Amino acid sequence: MTSAHAVQTPSSRVPFYLSVLVAFHIAIVIASNYLVQLPINLLGFHSTWGAFSFPFIFLATDLTVRLIGKVEARRVITRAMLPALLVSYVVGVLFHEGSFNGWEALLSFNSFVFRIALASFAAYVLGQLLDIQVFDRIRQQSHVWWLAPAAASVFGQVLDTAAFFSIAFWHSSDAFMAANWVEIAMVDYVIKLAVSLLLFVPAYGVVLATIVRGMRLPAVPATGAAS
Repeated sequence: MTSAHAVQTPSSRVPFYLSVLVAFHIAIVIASNYLVQLPINLLGFHSTWGAFSFPFIFLATDLTVRLIGKVEARRVITRAMLPALLVSYVVGVLFHEGSFNGWEALLSFNSFVFRIALASFAAYVLGQLLDIQVFDRIRQQSHVWWLAPAAASVFGQVLDTAAFFSIAFWHSSDAFMAANWVEIAMVDYVIKLAVSLLLFVPAYGVVLATIVRGMRLPAVPATGAAS
């Protein structure tokens, strides 16, 4: 498996990767804000579909820190957070409770959806910044490839989950979420952590090894050139 201190992305490619990562972060935040409105029951415990989508962001962030650096990873967060807040609110209003409500829904302010978007904004910023700090600190001190993404997921996602559910659903106008948000938050965290450790940490290793291997391939000489 790839060493924790292998090569980094060439600086000429950094702006392109940053743009792609910002778009990816915004897309996942929007999807998660929609999916968190859809409850599911797992073995008798309440959770939401958002638990399965949000770990993608932690995978992307850890790869960003590893390949581009901590400063650039923070730049992704600052560029993505405000567009994600705005678009999350718009999408949340249009598709509140899982169905399209028509464009006229945007003409009236939806405080419930705004709380979800605001909670997502706060949780995203806090969770990602902690994830970046933990990941970067551990990867600098350990050559064990999986330790940094695993630890970053444990700490980053607990802060993300606590911030999101407390801001979004404490004394919420949604009676079900107001009564069950603590249980849902705990189950949500366990699911996200399990998904991250069982699927996304191995995926991190595979993707990182593939990227680094591609970066190390020698350039293929042009064929048919005049001698």
